[in-house]
Amino acid sequence: MSLTAEQVQQVAHLARLGLQPAQVEPYARQLSDILQMVDQLSRAQTDGVEPMAHPLEMQQRLRPDAVTEGDRREAFQAIAPAVENGLYLVPKVIE
Repeated sequence: MSLTAEQVQQVAHLARLGLQPAQVEPYARQLSDILQMVDQLSRAQTDGVEPMAHPLEMQQRLRPDAVTEGDRREAFQAIAPAVENGLYLVPKVIE
């Protein structure tokens, strides 16, 4: 697919881009090359190819999901300026 200068100017207008007249032809060539590459990729045979989440066949190393620190809520609330029913009270900031 080859884009014309008018199509490039229309796309630039829709994207609110200011193109100088000397820029239109190079952009048309570059965008046409990109569209040709996308067309070539869309013709690739992908039958039987399983989708992958990652290109490498590796398992992600995860740390064990274990509690490493105990519940210190009471200690933190003991030093808080204002607490009520286990909740921190803060000053109202929106009137």
